[in-house]
Amino acid sequence: MVTEAAPTTPPWTRYVALGDSFTEGLWDAPDGLDAPMRGWADLLAERLSARRTAAGAAPLEYANLAIRGRRLAPIVDDQVPAALALAPDLVSLVGGGNDLLRPDGNPDRLAARLEAAVVRLREAGVDVLMATGFDSADSPVVRLTRAKVAIYNTMIWSIARRQGAHVVDLWGMRALHDWRMWAEDRIHLTSAGHERVAQAALVALGLEPDAPGWDDPLTPLPPTPFTDRARANARWLRVHAAPWATRRVQHRSSGDGRSPKRPVPTPVEPA
Repeated sequence: MVTEAAPTTPPWTRYVALGDSFTEGLWDAPDGLDAPMRGWADLLAERLSARRTAAGAAPLEYANLAIRGRRLAPIVDDQVPAALALAPDLVSLVGGGNDLLRPDGNPDRLAARLEAAVVRLREAGVDVLMATGFDSADSPVVRLTRAKVAIYNTMIWSIARRQGAHVVDLWGMRALHDWRMWAEDRIHLTSAGHERVAQAALVALGLEPDAPGWDDPLTPLPPTPFTDRARANARWLRVHAAPWATRRVQHRSSGDGRSPKRPVPTPVEPA
């Protein structure tokens, strides 16, 4: 069977990223936590734009409407219409993780809402990039949601097949089973993790990755002594888990009062 070579020049001219903290790029701040967040979507936009300009095309225009803490309903109800108003030809729509972390998170309802949004985007002629949830098998706490995430992932693949969308396979990424890919809150990625996801997104869009070994597992480290693990777990409970639980009880979100970091599409210049 003859296979076609992956295109070298991305066809998209305007990309809008939608979602929550994952797409906002929380914890990916190479110049310090007080610096602007970057994230996988920003990295993807940089790669797409660089390939376009290298081929003599105009730079990619890019906007990022994602806001940390958002559940799927406000992503669909607020961000999708805002994205359509910007007339993109590529949209990444990733959400539902914050819903599934809660006891009332229902993957069937989430999938129905997600597909309705994908249909709306596809009917407008927009290419859509979704992503599965992470495999939390190695997380002592988050793995309690693993079964729900797996069900949701299966539905995401079905949505993509029915609607002609693309999917970033986060669940299947071997590199993300290494804690060095994760920030100290154990829910968000480090800069290295976001870089790997950007490579996975290129692959999901049918493009060649920049690094052939982008999903190779890291070289294993020696086992961490029990006392060090216990100390790290205690710090995590105090610094990250307790404040998160407090916000849930008080019906607050880390994104309350925040605005999108890049609300208007602007050209992505070479890094």
